[in-house]
Amino acid sequence: MNGLAGKRILLGITGGIAAYKAIELVRLLGKSGAEVQVVLTGAASQFVTPMTLQAVSGRPVRQDQFDPAHEAAMGHIELARWADMVLVVPASAGFMARLASGFADNLLATLCLATAAPIALAPAMNQQMWQNAATQDNVMRLQQRGIVLWGPASGDQACGETGPGRMLEPEALLYRVQSHFSPGALDGVRVLLTAGPTREPLDPVRFIGNRSSGKMGFSLATAFVAAGARVELVAGPVALATPAGVDRIDVETACEMEQAVMDRVGGCDIFVGCAAVADYRPERIANQKIKKHNDEMEIRLVRNPDILARVAARPAAPFTVGFAAETQDPEGYAEKKRIAKRIDMIAANLVGAPEGGFERDENALTLLWEGGREQLPMSDKRQLAERLVAVVAERYLAARHPSR
Repeated sequence: MNGLAGKRILLGITGGIAAYKAIELVRLLGKSGAEVQVVLTGAASQFVTPMTLQAVSGRPVRQDQFDPAHEAAMGHIELARWADMVLVVPASAGFMARLASGFADNLLATLCLATAAPIALAPAMNQQMWQNAATQDNVMRLQQRGIVLWGPASGDQACGETGPGRMLEPEALLYRVQSHFSPGALDGVRVLLTAGPTREPLDPVRFIGNRSSGKMGFSLATAFVAAGARVELVAGPVALATPAGVDRIDVETACEMEQAVMDRVGGCDIFVGCAAVADYRPERIANQKIKKHNDEMEIRLVRNPDILARVAARPAAPFTVGFAAETQDPEGYAEKKRIAKRIDMIAANLVGAPEGGFERDENALTLLWEGGREQLPMSDKRQLAERLVAVVAERYLAARHPSR
């Protein structure tokens, strides 16, 4: 996937230690055929130099809002019209606040207000700054105006802390830009995806559940949309925002999830069962809160429907992908599950380990299909989802179009 030949990218750089990564991104964009015009804020020039960026972009770097060499002909308006895309890498908390408030007090902010081109931000900041309520409010306001945020990732930070706020790597940002301008590998393909846990009620206040956060499934939904797919997401109870371009259906129990899936699966090309569906549910649900009367209590459980197996058993089944979350021998158990349920592909992951699994921002997967295997190493779930979708697309197209 390329699609960048002749595309004009206005690359804004704001102040932050991640600004050094923008140099490599400029190089990658240029290598992919894009024309790149760099715009530096005053704070950014404390981290990277105009001379370096001019050398890798092949164009003079713009910095001053009132540069006499350009503004005699309303240069900032001309530049705003020139761009096919505005990408701010990194986007600091201060710049995002300025943009959310509509301030045009530097050249980059002015260009963002004056352009009709799509705008994407790659946030980078201290994890506490990212999670601050003011920043999150600005994020919401920017997204409501159609500005896209790519990232941040989670991990170790220059300040010594760990958490969300790392800028996506240049290679991942290049992929996002390419995806924006190129029809995805799954352009027009219909994807039905489940994510998150299910809750099986015991009484009006208690339930049987699991630790799934839904992060992997929601990241997959985002990656499928980026690949051009039309995505329906059946989500268990999670505290996550709906990804842009995704049609979301909320459910709580395994039976509700099964019903939502079976109502829609006939219209999909790919089904991905990423949800951590409860295997069992209470045979009876108490009408009132269960009180403590005895030292022991017995609860009789009955088997929940096997959504993945039921989808794969359909006469005209979609390309079916399952997940196997295991605490030991994940690959061995996953292969048995793949064969028993006759699914096209399965993603095995280890849960309960020091890294990855439930309630974390990173994970690792082993992908298995008939006659094939691919290891996806530990990484941020967003980047992992992009790699998984690329493999799913390859296998789906090979299965549906063997001559390709």
